[in-house]
Amino acid sequence: MVDKRMSLREAIARFVSDGDTVAMGAALEGLIPFAAGHELIRQRRRGLTFIGPISDALLDQLVGAGCVSKVVVAWAGNVSEGLGHNYRRAAEAGIPHRIQIEDHTNLTLALGLLAGALGVPYIPSRSGLGSDLPASNPTLRVIASPLDGQPLIAVPAIQPDVAVLHVQRADAEGRAHCWGALGVTNEAGLASRRIILTAEEIVPGDVILSDPNRIIAPHFKVVAVAHAPGGAHPSPAQGYYGRDHAFFGEYHRRSRTPDDFAAWLDEWVLRLPDRAAYVERLGAERWQSLTLRDHRFAATVDYGL
Repeated sequence: MVDKRMSLREAIARFVSDGDTVAMGAALEGLIPFAAGHELIRQRRRGLTFIGPISDALLDQLVGAGCVSKVVVAWAGNVSEGLGHNYRRAAEAGIPHRIQIEDHTNLTLALGLLAGALGVPYIPSRSGLGSDLPASNPTLRVIASPLDGQPLIAVPAIQPDVAVLHVQRADAEGRAHCWGALGVTNEAGLASRRIILTAEEIVPGDVILSDPNRIIAPHFKVVAVAHAPGGAHPSPAQGYYGRDHAFFGEYHRRSRTPDDFAAWLDEWVLRLPDRAAYVERLGAERWQSLTLRDHRFAATVDYGL
């Protein structure tokens, strides 16, 4: 047994370097690894290429903090509130610096990660034909089908250096269960060279092995397991807590200007040493308001022969 448990601070320090390509937010609007993103900001990572279909305000925060130089995304902003102010400032005015933008649809980004997971150079698709997507993203090449000559878009493989995945539970060896809306979690994990897990709970290995179909990625690709209760807040974690809509609204209002954002970042990220301090700052009453009101358990599965 290789025990891969470590603090989130150590995981980011050891396994995410400046200039890396990092996949985050693979489950779309849930299980966004905000805790890990905040640690990237605290450690002042620079020159990152950010890959994510939807990472809500996390991408906006990383851009505003100067961590990101390129984005490979299907959508960027602050989902319930509209556009992300930092992302827009970077794209339009180069504040805090210019970012390179590689446009995708949710499908083409998913296909790129799938190609990376399969080890093939590209996957063909008809999605995007007739749009200006190939013009804005030259990596998406229009080709002729070898079968009927009809046009296709060749979506090239995407292989991140690291995928940061927030999960409901993991064991010390790097096996993890994830449920709810998964988005492209499996594809991102398989396509990446290494995986960092942040988990609501750390459980014994036999808990994970009792339901092998729910394991999201091979444990040998996992390099670190960090216990991070509340690590997806303000996004939801199915079975643990709901989406903090008010927090997204507060962030939207407090990131309208660079100075406002700097004050928010200092209060909610830079002055807090870890996720436990962040949850404590939220306050027990607010945290309790987000926790489950109604349990809905899945039926028991029998894997016997």
